[in-house]
Amino acid sequence: MPYVYILECADGSYYVGSTRNIDVRMEQHETGRGSRYTSGRLPVRLVYSLECETIDRAYGLEKRIQNWSRAKRRALIDGDMPALQAHARKQWR
Repeated sequence: MPYVYILECADGSYYVGSTRNIDVRMEQHETGRGSRYTSGRLPVRLVYSLECETIDRAYGLEKRIQNWSRAKRRALIDGDMPALQAHARKQWR
């Protein structure tokens, strides 16, 4: 199944991606072959993943989350729905 996921890099930054196979993709990231961004920020750890119906949906969510603030991503990772909603409202003010 396809996934959208968030990695926390060694420098504290977040990387958002999507994949058809989360296990293979994690092995790629962990060995420095996942992306140029994460290869320079090892080690990485998976802090969020969401299984999606289609790869198109996973990719769409990836692009959406990439545009979010760090605080909004953190709220998603923590499962803090009130904070996530508050950050969403700030975008529309």
